[in-house]
Amino acid sequence: MANRSQVPAARSHGSTTAPVLQGPWLTRGEEGRFSAYLPRDGEVVRWTEGPDGAWSGPVSLGGGGLTPFLAVGQGADRYVHLVGLRPAGDEGHVEVVHTVQFQTGRPALEWRAIGHSNVKGPWTGNPAVAVDAQGRAYVFMRNGGGGISVRAQKDTGGWHPWWDLHGSRTDPSPVAVTNGSGLVELYSSHAKGLARYVQREPGAKPIREELLPASVTMGTLAATTGPSGHATLFYLDEDGRVCAWSPERSLEPTPLGDAAGTGRLAATRCLIDGFDCTVLAQQAADGRLALAAYPSEQEAEGIHWSETGDAQDGLAAVLTRGLDGRLVAMALVGGNALITTRQKAAADGLLLEGWRSIG
Repeated sequence: MANRSQVPAARSHGSTTAPVLQGPWLTRGEEGRFSAYLPRDGEVVRWTEGPDGAWSGPVSLGGGGLTPFLAVGQGADRYVHLVGLRPAGDEGHVEVVHTVQFQTGRPALEWRAIGHSNVKGPWTGNPAVAVDAQGRAYVFMRNGGGGISVRAQKDTGGWHPWWDLHGSRTDPSPVAVTNGSGLVELYSSHAKGLARYVQREPGAKPIREELLPASVTMGTLAATTGPSGHATLFYLDEDGRVCAWSPERSLEPTPLGDAAGTGRLAATRCLIDGFDCTVLAQQAADGRLALAAYPSEQEAEGIHWSETGDAQDGLAAVLTRGLDGRLVAMALVGGNALITTRQKAAADGLLLEGWRSIG
């Protein structure tokens, strides 16, 4: 059965559309304050949370003519890696560019071009970035053959050449995650199932595993690392159900319940009533943000959605947690406005504060 795609190429790369965000574009610094990143007018802008909880920004981090796409990855060292796409050379061609922010509120390094998965060429997919335990970034990107390529940072500085990890007919928007061992994994869907690329040793080239036949809707993937240290992938199947897959836990694709809508999922872990829980988010059919939670790695519990906030024409959500373990959610609404909320302290269940704009 062919998988249904939710990611038209024109929307993913086109400069006239709303920003496309990949990865944890809301990050937490070592001291606990948050930063939010957004591609805007050819550059990346950042908002920063102050010690009093007020937000400042936007501040430009440069970019030199980026397309409206941004991928974000953060390592255990809390350094934030930003990856974008920039027009290059021949008309319609793009190159991948990268920078790092080392501390909350501080400037980022100069943007550096790291090429294209086909040396040069047009948009072939949206990059995803993960950072290993040693702080090395791995930038994954679909290549012109429909498979996956990756470029990884070296220990001594600079980058390895692009490694072709092979494959075909993969999702234009794969997801990258770092597992509890500090190794990186890449998940994608295929026209006939689920694809996984996994690193088995530090610094090694990720290995493509055998395709798992499954019904998947492209463009809906999200992943998180559970308390066991193993990654779990979440996606929508073609029947509109949210499913979970965790190969290292021997969890076969497992339906958790019906989806709230049709778009991409977001996922994180947080504490609810003192228990480690996994929280999923998706824009519901009525335009509001829907949240669902279940005890982490206990998929048999299933999910039930609760909606929050106002209906929006377009909404992209990101989930993370604070130093206290409570959920923090942010949403991009209408392509240019950011709103945020937090889990209420000392409240039973997953209750949220009111949504507020960060400016």
